Amino acid sequence: MSDSVLFFIAAILLLVILKLVFGKSNAAGQPYKYVLNKTLFTPAERSFLGVLDLAVADQYRIFGKVRIADILLPAKGLSKSHWQIAFNKVSAKHFDFVLCNKQTLEVVAVIELDDKSHQKAKTQHRDSLIASVCATAGLPLVRFAAKSSYQVTEIQQQIQAELTVKSH
Repeated sequence: MSDSVLFFIAAILLLVILKLVFGKSNAAGQPYKYVLNKTLFTPAERSFLGVLDLAVADQYRIFGKVRIADILLPAKGLSKSHWQIAFNKVSAKHFDFVLCNKQTLEVVAVIELDDKSHQKAKTQHRDSLIASVCATAGLPLVRFAAKSSYQVTEIQQQIQAELTVKSH
């Protein structure tokens, strides 16, 4: 092969690599555009958060929409490929709410609000994965059914009951 052919091939490869690295765009060659999702929570989640705040404000701090992988990671001892597989299972999922110690911000429990979408097979698979991940880590998972109104004392009692079970 002549030097000019090799140079041409090298130039093409360089252009392809540069396009891959710097030219992230859609099929039309334009940069991706984004729009602001104006609310962090659905109306049901926002309503529940208000009551949840009242129920735990003295003792805990609540964070919403926290990525599971920011709290739980696959345990040591897995091969690199199995660790990556386990990580990928949770990396794009989030907890609805995370309950933290007010002073230390240590994660105490996670809370899921289950609306009617949790009756679908896909969501039930996600729920099962989340329950399994929390169980293996010893992290309390508290589930509440979405409804039109909540009683602060009922939420307090359910959270306390779950935390009491996990501490024994």
